[in-house]
Amino acid sequence: MALFLLCLKVFFVRILDVSLGTIRTIVTIKGQRIVASLIGFVEVFVWFVIVNEALNTSETSIWIAVFYAGGFATGTYIGSFLSDIFIQGNLGVQVITSRKDNKVIEKLRNMGYGVSVIDVKGRDVKTEKYMLFIEIDKKHLKHLKQNIKKLDNDAFIVVNETKFVQNGYFEK
Repeated sequence: MALFLLCLKVFFVRILDVSLGTIRTIVTIKGQRIVASLIGFVEVFVWFVIVNEALNTSETSIWIAVFYAGGFATGTYIGSFLSDIFIQGNLGVQVITSRKDNKVIEKLRNMGYGVSVIDVKGRDVKTEKYMLFIEIDKKHLKHLKQNIKKLDNDAFIVVNETKFVQNGYFEK
């Protein structure tokens, strides 16, 4: 019974510390150094305490390692899920249309997206296309991709996380 309780404790504490590590990494990338440092402190403290307990127990079983690894894997999944929910951000979306069609631009603008347009040539230099630049809150990405697919199923889409935005048009 003591082995089972230790395994459960290791599993759930690993979920906590790995989830914190995932969030710390994202917060660091977003430039929030103080918040990242505080999360890092708690993360490593929790990790140290549970590793110390797992290594200094009188119990010897492969199950401790299995639960440790399972907690790590589950913590990675939960951490990425939490980051999607709690960490806000902007995305820069570049869309290269399959053909030059003003209706795509008009419809996206009517949906509330700010769209900047550049004329581009495709692989075949005779093929004229548009490159659309759209800056969005990341929570709108699914909606935008679905609508681009409806408007131009063959459009080429590239999405990048934006670190900083100043001015511009953001209705969506």
